[in-house]
Amino acid sequence: MTREELITRITEEVVRALAERETQPSRERRQVPADGLVDLCRDLGICRLGGGPGETPAPGLAAMIDHTVLKPDAPREDIERLCKQARENGFASVCVQPWWVPLCADLLGDTRVKVCTVIGFPHGMNKSETKAFEARRAVLDGATELDMVINIGALKSKDYGTVERDIRAVVECGKPRAQVKVILENAYLTDEEKAEGCALAKAAGADYVKTSTGFGPSGATVEDVALMRRVVGPDMGVKAAGGIRDAEVARRMVEAGATRLGASASIEIVQGDVSPDGWSS
Repeated sequence: MTREELITRITEEVVRALAERETQPSRERRQVPADGLVDLCRDLGICRLGGGPGETPAPGLAAMIDHTVLKPDAPREDIERLCKQARENGFASVCVQPWWVPLCADLLGDTRVKVCTVIGFPHGMNKSETKAFEARRAVLDGATELDMVINIGALKSKDYGTVERDIRAVVECGKPRAQVKVILENAYLTDEEKAEGCALAKAAGADYVKTSTGFGPSGATVEDVALMRRVVGPDMGVKAAGGIRDAEVARRMVEAGATRLGASASIEIVQGDVSPDGWSS
């Protein structure tokens, strides 16, 4: 079976499982919109956004980068520097821990740079109610993008209804002010599970799927980005994150279908330099 055939089969099975589950009565369940399922099926097999090799100069990558500091020991001056660099380089957003959202919103309020934070981070195993509270609080504090970690255990258990409702809870708290990116943490997943996670994120109304937290065993790969793009189709974002340290790797991610890049080595990327260390998220 080819990878494309595998993706098609998996996505159809996820959609069917969700549809069957949602026909069962339950006060806790939210119905997946029929038009969302139609869109999901219609988009099967459609792949790739982004140009070919050499079409995106390194400075042009800036507008696709979530400039990131998620280290728990990062002091205030690191966050202030992050915001200053984002302002000067025109990065898409700064991505920080929830505690720093009000500071970033204040420092970047007069710019186009978005404030991104993380939900259910880094393992994704919080209760959905906890993730919803985190999302609501982050939006009130000024966040305009929410990177949530999927319920990895539920996905691996093929508990599709729980995964879909978990994502939808955050999506609904983000509306209309904040976009939601769903982190799959691909290092823990098979290709089949990656495809299932993408299908569920799309069905739940998320804006992006994302490869990694940057705190797992490994980060983004070109193969994973291409698989994710093929599953979600052309109208949903794909964020590559984890281990992106230079412009060459960043371009390869874009060529595979990424529309956003998560990086802590953002300055090195836009300057075309290679960072000897630093992990992105």
